[in-house]
Amino acid sequence: MNISLERRYQDRLEQFSARHVFLVDLAMVLGLMGCTALGATLTMPGAGPPDHDKTATALMGVACLVLLKHRTHPRTAVVVAGACTVTAVGLGYLVTPLLLAPVMAALYWLAAQTDRRVTRIHGLSTLLAVTLAAVFSGSMNHVSLLLRTIGPIFWLMLPLAAGKMTQLRRAYLRSLQARAEHAERTREEEARLRVTEERVRIARELHDVVAHHMALANAQAGTAAHLALTSPEQSQKILTDLTGTTSSALRELKATLGLLRDDDAPSSLGLEPSPGLSRLPELVSACESAGLKVTVDTEGEPQPLSPGVDLTAYRIVQEALTNVTKHATAEAARILLTYTGSRLLITVSNDGPSKPEAARGRGFGVMGMRERALSIGGELCAGPRPQGGFEVTTALPLQPSVHLAEGTTA
Repeated sequence: MNISLERRYQDRLEQFSARHVFLVDLAMVLGLMGCTALGATLTMPGAGPPDHDKTATALMGVACLVLLKHRTHPRTAVVVAGACTVTAVGLGYLVTPLLLAPVMAALYWLAAQTDRRVTRIHGLSTLLAVTLAAVFSGSMNHVSLLLRTIGPIFWLMLPLAAGKMTQLRRAYLRSLQARAEHAERTREEEARLRVTEERVRIARELHDVVAHHMALANAQAGTAAHLALTSPEQSQKILTDLTGTTSSALRELKATLGLLRDDDAPSSLGLEPSPGLSRLPELVSACESAGLKVTVDTEGEPQPLSPGVDLTAYRIVQEALTNVTKHATAEAARILLTYTGSRLLITVSNDGPSKPEAARGRGFGVMGMRERALSIGGELCAGPRPQGGFEVTTALPLQPSVHLAEGTTA
């Protein structure tokens, strides 16, 4: 409680000083005038004060009044206060801390506000002048030369050291404030970056889910309409598959939109897990109901995949098949999964020519697949095959590094 009150009073004093700078400086000058007036009356035992009262008063008054400009002209304040002090010592006044108070204050503000070079030049020059005046002063004839030298040096070095310490402390506090501001800006930028990454990730999920299921639903509906008169039973089967396609689309949309909810919300507990390569048979069945025959081949020993890689692999295959359904006239597509060492190579190809309207399309399918692959440290190539058709090839690590895998799980 006492510390809190003390801190509160200190803050109020600092605020008052910042608002009333002239009043604070004037109070300081009046206090220093009192010190010099008292110092001028001090003498050695058995000695009388010099007969220069008016001169000493005028000199010390000027030395004190010049400190009103110490904030804007610290070097001028030191020169004037030092010259007045040296003159007073030369007139025979005893060198005491009270008499040296104005020049000590000027030296403190000089050291606190200027660089080392300026402090060294003006500070040492003033110190030397005052010390020489004390050495040859008649008021200190009964004092040894060592004491005449040490006294002024000690009292004048003290404010120089204190001023430099104050300057270093201010620089340290400024650096702390700058680092705190930089940390705050960094946190804000990092938060914005995370939000952007999350929005891009959710946009990819929505694109893959909507584009795939809508393309399948469109193909199934078209096939069912074409077969409605010639093959009612097959048309009925396709319409049944269409119901499953739309139901699957709704489930995946619900799961994807669940990413926007708070993880702690009860409504997020019922979301189904992210899809993976284990759902390839379901994907192949949906494509076949739309009239696209898909074969899946595996080379090498299947290896376990991390959740992020599993989701990425599934989404790339899903989007590649969606592009075949939307943009090609192929009746068949092939999926080849090759496990080699620490990587999974996925190839989705077809041999059908592109539809005329495909050349005019400007979708985000290939771009989204490439972004997914790069997000976990993989690579993706997509383009026409020399022998005709289109091929998508991607190489994915089985276990991506931690910092790459953080943003890939749905």
